[in-house]
Amino acid sequence: MHLTFHPLISLLVLILFIRTNQCFSSSSQTLVLPLKTRITPTDNSGHRPTDKLHFHHNVTLTVTLTVGTPPQNITLVIDTGSELSWLRCNRTSNPNPNPLNIFDPTLSSSYSPIPCSSPTCRTRTRDFLIPASCDSDKLCHATLSYADASSSEGNLAAEIFHIGNSTNNSTLVFGCMGSVSGSDPEEDSKTTGLLGMNRGSLSFISQMGFPKFSYCISGTDDFPGFLLLGDSNFTWLTPLNYTPLIRISTPLPYFDRVAYTVQLTGIKVSGKLLPIPKSVLVPDHTGAGQTMVDSGTQFTFLLGPVYTALRTEFLNQTNGTLTVYEEPDFVFQGTMDLCYLISPVRIRTGILHRLPSVSLVFEGAEISVTGQPLLYRVPHLTVGNDSVYCFTFGNSDLMGMEAYVIGHHHQQNMWIEFDLERSRIGLAPVQCDVSGQRLGIGS
Repeated sequence: MHLTFHPLISLLVLILFIRTNQCFSSSSQTLVLPLKTRITPTDNSGHRPTDKLHFHHNVTLTVTLTVGTPPQNITLVIDTGSELSWLRCNRTSNPNPNPLNIFDPTLSSSYSPIPCSSPTCRTRTRDFLIPASCDSDKLCHATLSYADASSSEGNLAAEIFHIGNSTNNSTLVFGCMGSVSGSDPEEDSKTTGLLGMNRGSLSFISQMGFPKFSYCISGTDDFPGFLLLGDSNFTWLTPLNYTPLIRISTPLPYFDRVAYTVQLTGIKVSGKLLPIPKSVLVPDHTGAGQTMVDSGTQFTFLLGPVYTALRTEFLNQTNGTLTVYEEPDFVFQGTMDLCYLISPVRIRTGILHRLPSVSLVFEGAEISVTGQPLLYRVPHLTVGNDSVYCFTFGNSDLMGMEAYVIGHHHQQNMWIEFDLERSRIGLAPVQCDVSGQRLGIGS
């Protein structure tokens, strides 16, 4: 099972643009990119059958850059859970304008397909779920599949990616995909590419040679946050607490070796440590049970026994304070079955700020979730005058996924640093809007 989370479908999209006047010359330079928001309407029904679950991504990151010679404008989804970057390719030359920003390799003089006999095809694709193959033209062929049952298929190639101004160019290996399929054809048609950011040798971050990257998501429309490529040794930054990345060199069926995997050691509710056996938090002999930090997933998902323990304690601590939404067939997005009825008056009087905190404890670091991020308002669903709010932790078992995933909704106002050089992740609570202002990109 490949645990990359592919954002073909999105409700709220964070769009990240590289300004054309930014300087980018080497991996030693720090590049800061602001985020913007765009809302895409969708069906939020909680009555979706779990065996046909569409894996929705309420927040994704995209970057707009130019590719090829002469440059073509392309928008790519940034995914820290994926390795290979790919573009949707149109292999038939078309003189008409390209409103969807689909890459046309026939118009680029620098496009170079990779033969299946090359070392890149034979050795650097070893972490792909489906092995690379040889097509009828003896070119390296890749098929990528994702947890939401979507897929993309095409050839590996090398091409010039123009990052920042026109003098900063890098030749990268990517997938030129002629086929992209998912559960929503309309959304599929809008997906023009993906920028892989995990630890694999073919990821964007690995090919560019960045030793670190960071992001900070504020969760507000005024200033959603930023992505930082490079070092973050700022004197004003709160010292980070680091947790090591877990490596397992032996291939295991349920372990993603190039994901950002950390060790979850416990969960606390209002400071109370839940009685969770350590054994269920450690990957087993098949690799099932790894804990991944993933910016491509909105909420946090826990394996069944751990989810049940958290759900039970949170329910107990909110008993008498919140009214449970008693609708047995309602499971929000197929994975979240603890929901509440809350009136507008109670929202205005600050009930969300008096919720019990939930802390995810890692080796050497901790993420504490408090207040509003603990509950998510279900759009367009009311019962009388009350709105429905659901607990923002889901059950991995209902997704058929053998892993813990820490979603970005619970990373709000946290500085998250991915230190590839020292194989660790740094965490610190910050106000992302204030940090953005210090970096010169806030309001």
